[in-house]
Amino acid sequence: MEYYSLLPTMGEPEIVHAAVPGGASVLELGCGTGRILRPLAALGHRVHGVDESPAMLERMGGLPATLARLQDVRLDRTFDVVLLASTTLNGEPSLRRAFLATCRHHVDPGGLVVFQQNAPAWFDAVTESSAEIAGIRRVVRSALRHGDRVDLVVDYHVGDRTWTHEFPRYAITSRELARNLREAGLRFDGYLTEDRSWFTARPV
Repeated sequence: MEYYSLLPTMGEPEIVHAAVPGGASVLELGCGTGRILRPLAALGHRVHGVDESPAMLERMGGLPATLARLQDVRLDRTFDVVLLASTTLNGEPSLRRAFLATCRHHVDPGGLVVFQQNAPAWFDAVTESSAEIAGIRRVVRSALRHGDRVDLVVDYHVGDRTWTHEFPRYAITSRELARNLREAGLRFDGYLTEDRSWFTARPV
């Protein structure tokens, strides 16, 4: 959790802000410490976060939030915008379908769902590597491919502190994405970035 509180934004709030109406109500599923929501609130959006980690939510800076699992949460209101960022969409496929159902449940009939996924080209390119962003050194120690899944072991270094994160990421084809969205009652709307890592969907 401490690592996530150190992460800077990397253009995410600006991408979301440019894609949605001014002053929109925004629900972020998997908001963590509010890394994206705090700048969106500063830009005039009415924000609400959901996360399953109490420790994360304690660092939200007083923004409204709900403690719940993303696949289970059902708030008693809808929002202009639902945000699912941090490549959560590329997790285990059954969870992906549950997350999409949560998105659909909470988006206004005329609203927008904003997604961040691993760029499709990333799955061919990811390999052992090291990079530094804002004083955080990210080392991909292992990237093992198993069909459409990549199992990653990533070390994050800040000063003399190190955090290790092991997790899978699943590639999503355009056809599979369209089917998953359709099954959830959503339709693909368009890409927000050239690398296709950000896109939007609308309720049907």
